[in-house]
Amino acid sequence: MSSYSKVSVADDARTELHDKLSLTGAEISINQLPAGGCVPFVHAHKNNEEIYGILSGKGKAVIDEETVELTAGDWLRVSPAAKRQFFAAEDTGISYVCIQVKENSLEGYTMDDAISF
Repeated sequence: MSSYSKVSVADDARTELHDKLSLTGAEISINQLPAGGCVPFVHAHKNNEEIYGILSGKGKAVIDEETVELTAGDWLRVSPAAKRQFFAAEDTGISYVCIQVKENSLEGYTMDDAISF
């Protein structure tokens, strides 16, 4: 059994990597909204925070009725209970990665979790 997984992502509207990479600790999706498009629903989570990285384009997120402008290079963390919806700008699409993990589950990171050889 291999100790890694690799997949290429196409320009689909949404690609969920959970099954494609056999993820066990996070859900990651790659999302593309065309100019003027939006996620067609408002949502929140029970346990999972979401981290959004804007890969290209621009748009906005409405989080608990507050508008947050987004552009390439921005990163955004949203608490589980916050109600959210994402929109592309009227004149350009937006591409973003969404990383979903259980809030307060990180026990170690970077060098705290690394083993040097």
